[in-house]
Amino acid sequence: MTPVNLMLTNRPFLSVSRSATGRVWRDRLDVRGSQAALAISQRHHVPDLVARILAGRGVDLDEVPAYLDPTIRALLPDPDTLTDMGGAVDRIAAAAAKGEQVAVFGDYDVDGATSTALLVEVLRAAGLDPFFHIPDRIFEGYGPNVGAIEQLAAKGVTLLVTVDCGTTSAEPLAAARRLGMDVVVIDHHQAGEHLPEAVAIVNPNREDDLSGLGHLCAVGLVFVTMVGLLRKLRQIGHWTAERPAPDLLAALDLVALGTVADVVPLKGLNRAFVSKGLIALRRRERPGLTALMDCARLDGPPRPWHLGFLLGPRINAGGRIGDATLGTRLLLTRDPAEARAIAAELDRLNSERQAVEQGILADAEAEAQAALGIDGEGAATVVVSGAGWHPGVVGLVASRLKERFNRPAFAIAFTGDTGTGSGRSIPGVDIGRAVRAAVEQGMLVKGGGHAMAAGLTVARDRLGDLRAFLEAELAPAVARSSGEGELIIDGALTASGATPALLEQVARAGPFGAGNPEPLFAFPAHRLTYAETFGNGHVRARLAAGDGTTLKAVAFRCAEEPLGRAILGARGRSVHVAGSLELEHWQGETRVGLRVRDVAEIG
Repeated sequence: MTPVNLMLTNRPFLSVSRSATGRVWRDRLDVRGSQAALAISQRHHVPDLVARILAGRGVDLDEVPAYLDPTIRALLPDPDTLTDMGGAVDRIAAAAAKGEQVAVFGDYDVDGATSTALLVEVLRAAGLDPFFHIPDRIFEGYGPNVGAIEQLAAKGVTLLVTVDCGTTSAEPLAAARRLGMDVVVIDHHQAGEHLPEAVAIVNPNREDDLSGLGHLCAVGLVFVTMVGLLRKLRQIGHWTAERPAPDLLAALDLVALGTVADVVPLKGLNRAFVSKGLIALRRRERPGLTALMDCARLDGPPRPWHLGFLLGPRINAGGRIGDATLGTRLLLTRDPAEARAIAAELDRLNSERQAVEQGILADAEAEAQAALGIDGEGAATVVVSGAGWHPGVVGLVASRLKERFNRPAFAIAFTGDTGTGSGRSIPGVDIGRAVRAAVEQGMLVKGGGHAMAAGLTVARDRLGDLRAFLEAELAPAVARSSGEGELIIDGALTASGATPALLEQVARAGPFGAGNPEPLFAFPAHRLTYAETFGNGHVRARLAAGDGTTLKAVAFRCAEEPLGRAILGARGRSVHVAGSLELEHWQGETRVGLRVRDVAEIG
């Protein structure tokens, strides 16, 4: 069945001016956008709904073929467009040529693990045997530290390469220099005016970088750097028949995983990384990721949400509550038996992490609700803290609070008089900049990050000052971001039109994620024939169209929220439903499911 055609007016989509979640539904396309969609459909012979999705994401008429098939070759820039890239490549190539002892210092999250694994793999292919160090979140904290650098120096390291960290690590990098090490930084976190001393700092977010690649995460930058390194090593004759250059495209599974897990915008080169990386993942050639996919009981071909919600959290679990090196070791091993053992341990740690998170989240939500008031219209930011909270899960708690209260959220775990915290933001609100400003004003012991996520360390007696500072800094942007409270709809369907064939066509406009939002579809006047709660506060339901066709639906973590109550209260009645579609694989069957984002009365 073809998508339902609706008249374009200035009225809310389906006349929904206030939904169950308090939002106005709006058509993503205005009149001009609809005309662009029609032109795309006619010239490129794509389904009307796919054309609407492309037009809604600003794809020009002439760019459609390239957008539907993003390639690394077409989108990869010359590495030298990045400031300091020449110095970074020259120094690493010199280390390879001389057989120096190199160490890679990474971060304990997925981006850090994939960045470390990719760099180590290439250095091994170049004939080196590099050390790698992933800091313990609790005992070492984020980024390079003097103690770890001293240990690496004692092992004879002459070149230290930091990945996904290092941009703000002035003191540790100065210590490395005193101990006779050269340092190369490959990072994407926001940079201040003053940078640490290093041979090279490759960071598209430094103030003097004009590459326009600030949307890349660390593993994407490492990939671009490795392109430059392989080119340099080829120029100096390093690669031989006995020591061939590695196939970087085979490592796109790592790049895709880090890109999705770090929630960077899926635009330009990032889309190509994820699109081609998913193909690499399907080949199941990396024992560690194959074992992890099996542990996670991944259904069907890997998709972006699998990377973000099944694989990423398991790799993160080691850094959160276990051994921080587990994720990198898993990604590097070529031994299937070792891969299965590490994947099983990460799976166990992830279950343990979920239990720890749930206990802390209950306390955090209660504190946040008390601060925001019954109507939730209090402060523009959420800042919660607790003694004895596990520092490894505060980022996840902040993310949950951000989702529930739709505003930037910070969760801080105090041990004695010092707290370690993480923040998560909403689109349009840059918390990384606010955290850096708090550091510059002496309000924080340390802190940094990027627009959507940040980490910080704060003294207990400055918590009140920090809360007031973040409120003052972020409130105007939060107000602008909240706006009217709209849900943007890409098109309308009936249950019979939501077919696997249609979703395969829609997927061509993906991969979807941050910066390239999952399309949202409205299902007008569908009857809720069934609805019940299940699991940890989830709601499942079944929609029926007028012709009797049904569609299974689920809404996560909302049973006690307005959305969940509205679904349960509408059993047996017809309502408008909005959500995203996904393919589900079960016992050899492929079917379409709806992830509900909102419902509205017919009126």
